[in-house]
Amino acid sequence: MIKLKIIAIVENDKLRNGNREALTALRKRAWTTKTSVSTPFESIMKDMWGPGSIPLVKEVCATCGNHDSNEQTWMMFPGTDVLARIPFHAVHTVLETDQTRLDYESKTLQSFVKEKSFIISEKGALADKISPGVLRSLVTLT
Repeated sequence: MIKLKIIAIVENDKLRNGNREALTALRKRAWTTKTSVSTPFESIMKDMWGPGSIPLVKEVCATCGNHDSNEQTWMMFPGTDVLARIPFHAVHTVLETDQTRLDYESKTLQSFVKEKSFIISEKGALADKISPGVLRSLVTLT
Protein backbone atom coordinates (compact mmCIF):
# COMPACT_ATOMS: atom_id res chain seq x y z
CA MET A 1 0.00 0.00 0.00
CA ILE A 2 2.76 2.44 0.90
CA LYS A 3 4.60 1.54 -2.31
CA LEU A 4 1.54 2.55 -4.36
CA LYS A 5 1.24 5.84 -2.47
CA ILE A 6 4.91 6.61 -3.12
CA ILE A 7 4.39 5.94 -6.83
CA ALA A 8 1.34 8.24 -6.71
CA ILE A 9 3.49 10.95 -5.08
CA VAL A 10 6.05 10.69 -7.89
CA GLU A 11 3.35 10.88 -10.60
CA ASN A 12 1.69 13.79 -8.82
CA ASP A 13 5.03 15.65 -8.66
CA LYS A 14 5.53 15.14 -12.41
CA LEU A 15 2.12 16.69 -13.10
CA ARG A 16 2.77 19.56 -10.67
CA ASN A 17 6.11 20.34 -12.33
CA GLY A 18 4.49 20.28 -15.78
CA ASN A 19 1.77 22.67 -14.62
CA ARG A 20 4.33 24.95 -13.00
CA GLU A 21 6.35 25.06 -16.23
CA ALA A 22 3.21 25.81 -18.28
CA LEU A 23 2.19 28.63 -15.92
CA THR A 24 5.69 30.11 -16.11
CA ALA A 25 5.56 29.99 -19.92
CA LEU A 26 2.17 31.74 -19.89
CA ARG A 27 3.47 34.47 -17.59
CA LYS A 28 6.46 35.00 -19.89
CA ARG A 29 4.13 35.13 -22.87
CA ALA A 30 2.04 37.77 -21.13
CA TRP A 31 5.30 39.59 -20.24
CA THR A 32 4.38 39.61 -16.60
CA THR A 33 5.30 38.05 -13.35
CA LYS A 34 3.11 37.91 -10.29
CA THR A 35 4.96 40.88 -8.80
CA SER A 36 5.05 43.02 -11.95
CA VAL A 37 1.28 43.13 -12.43
CA SER A 38 -0.13 46.30 -11.02
CA THR A 39 -2.84 46.13 -8.41
CA PRO A 40 -6.40 47.07 -9.36
CA PHE A 41 -5.98 50.32 -7.41
CA GLU A 42 -2.84 51.26 -9.38
CA SER A 43 -4.63 50.53 -12.66
CA ILE A 44 -7.57 52.72 -11.65
CA MET A 45 -5.35 55.59 -10.57
CA LYS A 46 -3.28 55.41 -13.77
CA ASP A 47 -6.45 55.51 -15.90
CA MET A 48 -8.22 58.19 -13.83
CA TRP A 49 -6.64 61.07 -15.71
CA GLY A 50 -7.07 59.57 -19.19
CA PRO A 51 -9.63 60.85 -21.71
CA GLY A 52 -13.14 59.43 -21.80
CA SER A 53 -15.17 57.67 -19.20
CA ILE A 54 -13.67 54.81 -17.26
CA PRO A 55 -15.25 52.14 -15.10
CA LEU A 56 -15.18 52.73 -11.38
CA VAL A 57 -13.46 49.39 -10.73
CA LYS A 58 -11.07 47.73 -13.16
CA GLU A 59 -10.27 44.07 -12.57
CA VAL A 60 -6.69 43.04 -13.29
CA CYS A 61 -5.78 39.37 -13.48
CA ALA A 62 -2.66 38.44 -11.49
CA THR A 63 -1.33 36.34 -14.37
CA CYS A 64 -2.61 38.17 -17.46
CA GLY A 65 -2.06 41.72 -16.31
CA ASN A 66 -3.12 43.90 -19.23
CA HIS A 67 -2.51 41.09 -21.73
CA ASP A 68 -5.33 40.45 -24.22
CA SER A 69 -7.14 37.74 -22.28
CA ASN A 70 -9.25 36.77 -25.31
CA GLU A 71 -6.19 35.82 -27.37
CA GLN A 72 -6.45 32.16 -28.35
CA THR A 73 -3.88 29.75 -26.85
CA TRP A 74 -3.32 26.06 -27.52
CA MET A 75 -3.88 23.76 -24.58
CA MET A 76 -3.83 20.00 -24.13
CA PHE A 77 -6.37 19.05 -21.52
CA PRO A 78 -5.01 17.04 -18.56
CA GLY A 79 -5.45 13.30 -18.92
CA THR A 80 -6.46 13.46 -22.59
CA ASP A 81 -4.90 13.76 -26.03
CA VAL A 82 -7.20 16.63 -27.01
CA LEU A 83 -5.64 19.89 -28.21
CA ALA A 84 -7.88 22.94 -28.31
CA ARG A 85 -7.55 26.67 -28.84
CA ILE A 86 -9.16 28.49 -25.96
CA PRO A 87 -8.77 32.02 -24.56
CA PHE A 88 -5.51 32.82 -22.76
CA HIS A 89 -7.27 33.73 -19.52
CA ALA A 90 -9.18 30.43 -19.48
CA VAL A 91 -5.96 28.44 -20.04
CA HIS A 92 -4.11 29.87 -17.08
CA THR A 93 -7.23 29.72 -14.90
CA VAL A 94 -7.59 25.99 -15.62
CA LEU A 95 -3.88 25.42 -14.94
CA GLU A 96 -3.92 27.39 -11.68
CA THR A 97 -6.99 25.48 -10.45
CA ASP A 98 -5.36 22.19 -11.40
CA GLN A 99 -2.14 23.25 -9.64
CA THR A 100 -4.05 23.97 -6.43
CA ARG A 101 -5.71 20.54 -6.60
CA LEU A 102 -2.38 18.80 -7.25
CA ASP A 103 -0.74 20.63 -4.32
CA TYR A 104 -3.54 19.45 -2.02
CA GLU A 105 -3.29 15.85 -3.26
CA SER A 106 0.48 15.90 -2.84
CA LYS A 107 0.22 17.06 0.78
CA THR A 108 -2.42 14.42 1.48
CA LEU A 109 -0.32 11.61 0.00
CA GLN A 110 2.81 12.78 1.82
CA SER A 111 1.02 12.92 5.16
CA PHE A 112 -0.32 9.38 4.58
CA VAL A 113 3.17 8.02 3.85
CA LYS A 114 4.62 9.85 6.87
CA GLU A 115 1.92 8.42 9.14
CA LYS A 116 2.42 4.85 7.91
CA SER A 117 6.22 5.18 8.13
CA PHE A 118 5.87 6.42 11.69
CA ILE A 119 3.66 3.42 12.57
CA ILE A 120 6.22 1.06 11.03
CA SER A 121 9.03 2.71 12.97
CA GLU A 122 7.05 2.47 16.23
CA LYS A 123 6.68 -1.29 15.72
CA GLY A 124 10.44 -1.58 15.32
CA ALA A 125 10.31 -3.13 11.87
CA LEU A 126 13.15 -0.97 10.63
CA ALA A 127 15.18 -0.95 13.86
CA ASP A 128 17.88 -3.21 12.44
CA LYS A 129 18.55 -0.82 9.52
CA ILE A 130 17.64 2.62 10.89
CA SER A 131 17.46 3.56 14.54
CA PRO A 132 13.94 4.47 15.69
CA GLY A 133 15.06 7.94 16.79
CA VAL A 134 16.49 8.79 13.37
CA LEU A 135 13.43 7.44 11.56
CA ARG A 136 11.08 9.33 13.90
CA SER A 137 12.94 12.58 13.21
CA LEU A 138 12.77 11.99 9.44
CA VAL A 139 9.05 11.17 9.53
CA THR A 140 8.12 14.21 11.61
CA LEU A 141 9.89 16.70 9.29
CA THR A 142 7.60 19.31 7.81
